[in-house]
Amino acid sequence: MHEQTDSLSGGDEEPLTFRQPAVEDGAAMWALAKATGGLDMNSPYAYLMVGAYMGKTSIVAEDGDHLAGFISGFAAPEKPDTLFVWQVGVAPDQRGRKIATRMLLALLRRPEMSGIRFVETTVTPSNAASLALFNGLARHMGGQCDTIGQFGRTLFPGDGHEEELVLRIGPFGAAGHQGVST
Repeated sequence: MHEQTDSLSGGDEEPLTFRQPAVEDGAAMWALAKATGGLDMNSPYAYLMVGAYMGKTSIVAEDGDHLAGFISGFAAPEKPDTLFVWQVGVAPDQRGRKIATRMLLALLRRPEMSGIRFVETTVTPSNAASLALFNGLARHMGGQCDTIGQFGRTLFPGDGHEEELVLRIGPFGAAGHQGVST
């Protein structure tokens, strides 16, 4: 299991520890997703599966023994050079520390990610924080952030779910790690 300490915490804050999630992190990821108030909730079982089967393409951030954030992601067999970011969650009491950006960069620095040239994700048009996160990643990595599709409102059950834009960030260069520094 990969573990990294991030010393980019500002001021007197303790550095964060980034590591691959384990199945035992599932309940804490589910609780954090619920606490954000903005993420679509998946079943607790889905978060167990992130730790059990998507650990190499996902990450958790810890502040001491407290889960500060997580990113769940996967690389589909059809797109082995693309990391799909499924969810990004940051604990409400941890906001303002650039944890989402720091997690993304730590995840992309892993040796297993060396072949990743693109990041894809979906974001609702009203989610300014996520749009800023992924546009910032594109700038940092020297790539672009393009809208390549959408999941329209009518695809979601019930009323009230906003459309989801499909974003593609990259390319990051042949080495995958180009531009991935903090």
